Amino acid sequence: MYSRTLLCLIAVSLCAPALADTVWMKNGDRLSGKITVFDGGKLLLQTPYGGAIALDWKQVKTLESDQELLVKQDAYTGEKAKSLKAAEPGKVTLANGDAPKTVELASIEQIMKPQPVVEDFLWKGNVDVAMDYKRAENNTDDYDVSFKTTARHGRWRHNAEGEYNRETKDDVTTTNNWSGEYALDRFITDKWFWQGRVEYKRDHIEDLARQRTVGTGPGYQFWDNELGAFSLGSLINRTDFEYRDGSKDNFYAAAVKWDYNRYLIGKKVEFFTNGEVGKPFGSVADYALDAEVGLRYKVTDWASLNLKAEKDLIKGTDERDLDKTRYTAGFGVTW
Repeated sequence: MYSRTLLCLIAVSLCAPALADTVWMKNGDRLSGKITVFDGGKLLLQTPYGGAIALDWKQVKTLESDQELLVKQDAYTGEKAKSLKAAEPGKVTLANGDAPKTVELASIEQIMKPQPVVEDFLWKGNVDVAMDYKRAENNTDDYDVSFKTTARHGRWRHNAEGEYNRETKDDVTTTNNWSGEYALDRFITDKWFWQGRVEYKRDHIEDLARQRTVGTGPGYQFWDNELGAFSLGSLINRTDFEYRDGSKDNFYAAAVKWDYNRYLIGKKVEFFTNGEVGKPFGSVADYALDAEVGLRYKVTDWASLNLKAEKDLIKGTDERDLDKTRYTAGFGVTW
């Protein structure tokens, strides 16, 4: 009897239609999948038969979804809808219990999944690789590998990043350095957090051979959703410099740290920038800047092409000033 009941339940589950979002197009097409995000005139629909499909919002007649979605009709305010229901052409109904609301599709600027304040576990990151081999009058090999990852559990967020650069010209190494950083954030509210971080840089060529930094301070998360994230932090740092000749400097500094990324064109293109600018207390240096800016173009759901520019600047140490700019182009993976 138990086996017969189990078989019936399995049969019913196999025959029951899978829950899916539905989009009706003006040309009569009906597409099923999972609505991921709407931004920049593109509705991204994840399908089992065609992967992620970017639909022209102007060609959408109506749509429905069983997901809880955040629907924004301007840049600042949004309404959480428990589900979306199909309506007459050019409209959609935001279902919220006893108070459904029908709106014009043309009035909607963004649709995305709402970001909970406390997450069970969220892990995301990317690895970028750039390589350049030149065989001519001068032989040049250039390697650049970098990674950045974030894992959030409850009100804790772990951030780790690192980079390795090496360049040789006619078998002579002209660039050879690496760096690593770990930061731990504790969210006090859904926006404010407190950060502690450690960073280490090692350079085998430049006069400034080692940099060690430990810092702590408050930060503010402006947003973190399907379309990107933006946070600012203010830190008090203790930095130690060690030079190639064996001399050392150490100082305290106030710093501002930023981390910004934004997806565009149906999440096909990502603009990102992150870095830190600091002002030491004392006369060791006037200021220090470590920044990165770039673009990623998603070729598939996980593979991307990237362009990056990096700047490492320390001013005010006389003959020990540091001013390095690096441009790279390569490929990477994102999760």
